[in-house]
Amino acid sequence: MDKVTTTEVLNNRPVIGILAQHTVEELTEVAKTYVGAPYVKYLESAGSRVAVIRLYLSESEYVKIFHSINGILLPGGAVDLETSEFARVAGIFYRLALKACDQGDYFPIWGTCLGHQLLTALTAGEDLLTQTDSSNVALTLELTEEAKSSQMFKDFPPDLMRILSEKPLTGNFHKFSITERTFVNNPTLRSFYRLISTSTDRQGVRFVSTMEAFRYPFYGTQWHPEANRFIWKESLNVPHCALGVRISALLAEFFVNEVRKNLHHFQTKEEEESALINIHTPVFLGDKSSFQTLYFFN
Repeated sequence: MDKVTTTEVLNNRPVIGILAQHTVEELTEVAKTYVGAPYVKYLESAGSRVAVIRLYLSESEYVKIFHSINGILLPGGAVDLETSEFARVAGIFYRLALKACDQGDYFPIWGTCLGHQLLTALTAGEDLLTQTDSSNVALTLELTEEAKSSQMFKDFPPDLMRILSEKPLTGNFHKFSITERTFVNNPTLRSFYRLISTSTDRQGVRFVSTMEAFRYPFYGTQWHPEANRFIWKESLNVPHCALGVRISALLAEFFVNEVRKNLHHFQTKEEEESALINIHTPVFLGDKSSFQTLYFFN
């Protein structure tokens, strides 16, 4: 099937939704859910505004949000890919995006870490994760032949693509992965997603680190591109060198440019402003959180 196309008209005031997730146990007294500030900064740095997508709303409420925002980012975390509230809500937006794109309404999705894993589960219809030794480690990207025709890396200069495969510039903080073997042996995943890169954990297990859908504007990284610029906890192995920062900036710009192709909008200025994360005050927690600064929601 041909890739979904979009209008030539661009939206230069895009709003990207970030799906909230449950707070860890020691922070539940503060609030039930949160959004990590690094994700917000990452998207805003490339010219987008951010709206929080809360958990536990009705499907009709999510449909209204879908037709108001221009794309969605599914962040990292640790929840069940099939039974969690996070997975339920992500599934609603995934199905709405599939239907919209098939009808010519271009709606991009980005999945980071947990979000990347969840995209594979939503597509395959099951949790296909394998435990890997890949927490708190910077890794290289072992680029496939498909990388040459990928959308995500099309604006990367050749020297940077080469460096990605030579230097460990991607921050990984996950204990489970989609292994390359699982991906290749699953016809649904293999036909839906272009495998752009793999990475290898400390035990030599090769896992899917970067992918994008062939036909839809759906993108996933098992690693954290926002980390190079916006995660500063000293105990985390995050490459903050100039090359890592450049990679982060290029991918943020890529996704926001994808989102510009969507023309959804809020019905009123008041609805738009009430949805934006700007009206909430971020809380600095220091080393109590990997993100250090969080937006909390009850």
